Amino acid sequence: MRRSIFAAAVGVVLSGGLAACGSSSTSSTVAATNCSKAGIQHLLYHKGVLTVATDNPVFTPWFVNNTPSNGKGYESAVAYALAAKLGFSHSQVVWVKEPFNSTYAPGPKAFDFDINEVSYTTARAQAVTFSNSYYPVQQAIVSIKGDPIVTKHSPAQLRTYQYGDQIGTTGLTYINSMIMPTKQPLVFGSLNDARSALQVHHVDAVITDTPTAQYMAVYQVPHHMGRLVAQFPSTGEHYGLVFHKGNSLVTCVNRAIAALSADGTLTALQHKYLGIYLSVPTIKP
Repeated sequence: MRRSIFAAAVGVVLSGGLAACGSSSTSSTVAATNCSKAGIQHLLYHKGVLTVATDNPVFTPWFVNNTPSNGKGYESAVAYALAAKLGFSHSQVVWVKEPFNSTYAPGPKAFDFDINEVSYTTARAQAVTFSNSYYPVQQAIVSIKGDPIVTKHSPAQLRTYQYGDQIGTTGLTYINSMIMPTKQPLVFGSLNDARSALQVHHVDAVITDTPTAQYMAVYQVPHHMGRLVAQFPSTGEHYGLVFHKGNSLVTCVNRAIAALSADGTLTALQHKYLGIYLSVPTIKP
């Protein structure tokens, strides 16, 4: 919502920290000895702890019970798995709140990285540094039972509906660049606001990443009226962790992401938290 390939090389993990650093999505490099917990202290927002940001509120399946610190939900679990690869214990991870739109805004950041379903785009990467992918994303349609889009969604029919979405999201970009509807999409300050508009039929559909779309349709639209219509083919979109521009810590985090990919941790967490959301028919925009 709101996808680069995992780094190929995996470092050796020593003493709870990464012994060496891999490739980075920034031009900055970190000496191999600096990816230990002790070696990255000068790169941290607060020495001794890993400061992780996300939005408020946050939702299932990315988080559970709006509590990032409980380790439940895909993004919470990934954050703690990354922390462990970097040598930090559960209690050494500190969560802070950061609004979604502020995440990729220019300027200094009051966190080490943000994890909040932020898709990599070249425009966003002008202001911040992204990690490699921790999840590949497809966009999907959420609507209401009985709305024509639920059964009539050929490419030509998709162009006729009134869409709504959160400002700044890749879902909104997908509407404008891929669906290209004849009606201007309505833009809202939050995904909750877009969902509310959907519930009162102010919009015909919302476009968001497939797991979020499924959760919205099943659990957030009341009276069992929500419908996950279909998802769209991948455009190569992926979620990345967000760092302040040029932060060399990304090099060590990219190595940790590669390690979690190689040892099967990311796949296992995706199956645990996201697997039930991904068996959705795919249609063309």
